[in-house]
Amino acid sequence: MMQIDKNAALILIDVQNHFDNPEHGKRNNHGAEENMANLLKVWRETERPIVHIQHISNPSIPHHPGRDFKEIVAPLRGETIITKQVNSAFIGTNLEEHLRGNGIETVVIVGLTTDHCVSTTTRMAKNLGFNPYIVLDATATFERVSFDGNLYGAEEIHNLALVSLSGEFAKVVDTQTVIDIMN
Repeated sequence: MMQIDKNAALILIDVQNHFDNPEHGKRNNHGAEENMANLLKVWRETERPIVHIQHISNPSIPHHPGRDFKEIVAPLRGETIITKQVNSAFIGTNLEEHLRGNGIETVVIVGLTTDHCVSTTTRMAKNLGFNPYIVLDATATFERVSFDGNLYGAEEIHNLALVSLSGEFAKVVDTQTVIDIMN
């Protein structure tokens, strides 16, 4: 039976205002942030570790409001914030050191976008020996035009990203399942 231990970290990836920009196209799972907020509330109530990941591609560029965390899941004072410049939250950051230093083996991953930073971070978490869960209804992505000009819908991309992670790289679960299996 699956269980999420008391020291499992909730990792919220790139839940930033930038993703509200219509330039990204159509998005799936419009309730993802509410599900992230529900998980965050439970993590806070049970005093489990929380890590907010913030993507800042070029730190030399002055502050831009798109970098800010979405208010619904904004970090509270004392919660860990790790900034990154690439798609993996493990590259060029102290995320691995932070997790290991706090005895964290299980990570529950949510955020934006499923097929980019969420997927890359999940794969690396598994490759580094962590036990990742990815929450399917607390992640989301956007439609994309492929190299051959075909338009792929956000839901299709989301599902295929999760299919490619399921089993080998992570346990794919929904928000309610995570809450139900927390011990």
